[in-house]
Amino acid sequence: MDLHLKNLFGRFQEQFGSGPGLGPGSSTCLMKVEGVSPNFIKSIYKGSAALYRTEPWKRLRPWHLFGIRVGKDSDWSGKKQPFPCVQFIGGDGGDVGFYMFRSESDAKKMTGPRETIRVPNVELLRVSYEPERLMFPSNKRMIKSLSLEASGTDRFPVIDVARCMSSGELRFRNPTLEELRFVYAFMRAISLVHPLLQEDKDGAPKWSRMMYFETFIETVDVQWPPEMAKGHDLVAVTVSHPPGQAYEEKASSTASSTPTKYAEPPREEVFVDVRVNSNGVLRQCTLCEKEVHGDQSQCCAQCRAVVYCSSLCQKQHWKETHKSMCGLYKAMMEREEELAMKIFLFPCSADQPCKWLESLGIHQKGMWRRKCGCYAHCPLGLLPVKGGLWDSWGGLDDEEYPRDSPFHNHVRDGIPSPILLSGWSEYYNLRLLPLSSPVADILSHPFTVYYILTALNISSKNLLLKGKEVIIHYLGPQGELDWMPAFAEIGHLLNGSGNIHIVMVGPEVPTNLSGTTSGISSRVRVNLVRGNYQDEATYLPSPHIIVALNCGLESYSAWGGALELIKSRGVPAFFTEQSEILCANAKQVLRGAGLHITHPVTPNPFRSPVKTHCLSNNLPSYSNGFVLGVNT
Repeated sequence: MDLHLKNLFGRFQEQFGSGPGLGPGSSTCLMKVEGVSPNFIKSIYKGSAALYRTEPWKRLRPWHLFGIRVGKDSDWSGKKQPFPCVQFIGGDGGDVGFYMFRSESDAKKMTGPRETIRVPNVELLRVSYEPERLMFPSNKRMIKSLSLEASGTDRFPVIDVARCMSSGELRFRNPTLEELRFVYAFMRAISLVHPLLQEDKDGAPKWSRMMYFETFIETVDVQWPPEMAKGHDLVAVTVSHPPGQAYEEKASSTASSTPTKYAEPPREEVFVDVRVNSNGVLRQCTLCEKEVHGDQSQCCAQCRAVVYCSSLCQKQHWKETHKSMCGLYKAMMEREEELAMKIFLFPCSADQPCKWLESLGIHQKGMWRRKCGCYAHCPLGLLPVKGGLWDSWGGLDDEEYPRDSPFHNHVRDGIPSPILLSGWSEYYNLRLLPLSSPVADILSHPFTVYYILTALNISSKNLLLKGKEVIIHYLGPQGELDWMPAFAEIGHLLNGSGNIHIVMVGPEVPTNLSGTTSGISSRVRVNLVRGNYQDEATYLPSPHIIVALNCGLESYSAWGGALELIKSRGVPAFFTEQSEILCANAKQVLRGAGLHITHPVTPNPFRSPVKTHCLSNNLPSYSNGFVLGVNT
């Protein structure tokens, strides 16, 4: 195509759209909505920008319909959800945004193979992301006067309600205040949960190029901004795919109640003697905790997740607790293959860590000494250090560990900015590390912190982009106290932008290290403080974010005071656990402490690739395997 025609066609597409969509936005200006406040509009645009950054259009198409439920039906006029069905448009080109329908039937009527079909007397709410230069003057003035946040580089959401008339033309009106509240809750919830959709390759026809997703339902607590709250600060938002997965509302439900994702699966009490293949490793009965050799133990025939010493324990555990949990365990076991990190060439199982480390030639060397029990006699943080990065990494070959050097050629618009990583493959490529290098196992801890700062928490990311310092309260450090050379790599990822101050607080910090500060790089410094967080927090600098990695919430009685403090401060906090079942337990602990899960359980792209199993079950566990957040 000639260049001038290509440019002309590009401008035509920007102005009039192509593919699914209803064409240009209306002249609707949110300033004209009755009862609206400037802060209300700012919150809407912040939520819209947060959703845009997650780029749902990479995978979602109009035929991927979502059910949406915000709070209770009684919370809305007419005692029903305003727009309980949603689709994303623009993934194949044209207008980028999403449409919200009054029913699934309306959505299906208007969804054509290539274009959005105009069906008479169907009303929908649409959010279109338009380039600023194509917007109406009234919207431009609103954006400028309120300093509204952009979505992407120069796009802003235009929100209106469209109705197709019998003549085929469109009529537009302003959304109501109630409808904007509903849109806000959806944008916040879907930005958190749509990355959790799993492709269903088996369920799709072999001839189809369309991506199919597994049946999905997830509930998250969304925090209303102060100007949007109506009696409750939080609201439970349920997103399902397909829409027919909606929950039945119970009379006892509350605005923030969270339904259960998994149904009770066992249909009958059938017990089969399924032997566990564990190469003679000692296991532990789930019920009585009796030690038994793996080849003599047995597991549940339904989920194959929990381990028993005998059929008697198995039957008793089924009656007491396992009957209600078996379906959840089975769902987790089915994800084992999906969660496995197949890119690495080193052994990825460490049920016997000494043998694993010996196979790599790093047993009892450098930072690896904290990966087995051989140096348990040496207090945390006080491993003898010979000095030098080569010794710290256990004498790995020079090309197998990250050197203390910056990343080159990472400049955006002529300005250095933090390097945003998507996973281990990208990092190994950037550092030119072979996939046989095991450094990811130790780097999992600092990189999980960096991932939380730059991908999960918008405020800390913005501080770093502005070149400012982010203060982290890091709770319960253990092996990390001997892995400071690995944390120095965060400084290189910052790439000349911002600083990070990590305050590690916990009872495992040695007394003679408490109160010390380590400048492990020019942009990262670490303070060590011994004690329980709730006792020491008043003496520490106020945090922007709180993290606790592999925290074991269900097993620490001392967590009660720390969680109460996190709740009172309202600071964003993120917790990681090794397995999904531990995360499920952690969610119960957090909710019991009055905290609300605002970032649901998701696999961590920087979890350790080394897989282990709990003594009493077969569920795969990875250091920092899953992350969840509160107050985010």
